[in-house]
Amino acid sequence: MSDTGLIAIACGLIIGLGAIGACLGIGTMGGRFIEGSVRQPELMEPLQVKMFLLAGLIDANFLIGVGIAMMFVFANPFK
Repeated sequence: MSDTGLIAIACGLIIGLGAIGACLGIGTMGGRFIEGSVRQPELMEPLQVKMFLLAGLIDANFLIGVGIAMMFVFANPFK
């Protein structure tokens, strides 16, 4: 298998596993937010602010992985 093929597989794994991790993290966090807001409705707004902040951080982590994968595909630092 050529280097280009291996780089394509690596980029697919970076993006795919990053997407799975981000989706699981945001899904778990959203479920816990709903549980917490049902138990204590008075804390719903502070929890919501923290949930959206963490969702942005989780999403940013995934997008950094996508950026690195795109660098491998288009800039190819291994040549």
